[in-house]
Amino acid sequence: MNLFLQPRAQPLVIAHRGASAHAPENTLAAFQLAAEQGADAIELDVDLTRDGQAIIMHDATIDRTTDGTGAVHELTLEEIRRVDAGAWKGAAFKGERVPLLAEVFATLGQRVLINVEVKNLSLRSNGVETQVAALVQQHHLFERVIISSFNPLALRRIKHHEPRLACGLLVAPDLPVYLRHAWLAPLIPHLDARHPHHSQVNQALVEQWRARGQRVNVWTVNEAATLRAMTQAGVDGIIGDDPILMRQTLEQAG
Repeated sequence: MNLFLQPRAQPLVIAHRGASAHAPENTLAAFQLAAEQGADAIELDVDLTRDGQAIIMHDATIDRTTDGTGAVHELTLEEIRRVDAGAWKGAAFKGERVPLLAEVFATLGQRVLINVEVKNLSLRSNGVETQVAALVQQHHLFERVIISSFNPLALRRIKHHEPRLACGLLVAPDLPVYLRHAWLAPLIPHLDARHPHHSQVNQALVEQWRARGQRVNVWTVNEAATLRAMTQAGVDGIIGDDPILMRQTLEQAG
């Protein structure tokens, strides 16, 4: 059984883009630090380069989190690997590179669970879903990975391509109403989890989704009071930037 879907006494601590409060987001340094800080899982974002390589990058461009510029889909892997993805966070991280999804799986796949957010928001696939599924299979991580996306059609494609993959539908309060309220969720075969913004969650909704056999993982929680509220609401996982804060708050809550 997928470990994201198992019942547990406390919510999973899921490090948002790694330990991004302390290290450059979506880098191996951030993911390794999250594991060291006691995270149960890491969350990361996957997109494809111009030459079809699955890399870890949140934005559509590399401008914000590297010293390079340009759209991910217009750059080759070689071009992206030349840029520095760590110096902006501090001198200690200078020389950190944009990682491949395969590198993250190989380095951390047996240390932490991994929530892979697929960044493809289009009606048609750019191939990222099949790439991710193939890499999960190659690294034997079906029980340790969950795929998430704001695009229900992307999750539908993943489920049709590889039904063994667990999937969670992301929603946010600022999305169009049909996405905000997940009206297209029924299009996803055997949806495993809901991934709402924490402001969209209460105990009644958690119980409603649980009754449908779905787990509930909320994002992005960086305040102790909200962590406690989400725990009281009964969520299964909490995504946040600071694994230390999350772990300490959950332990204090008992």
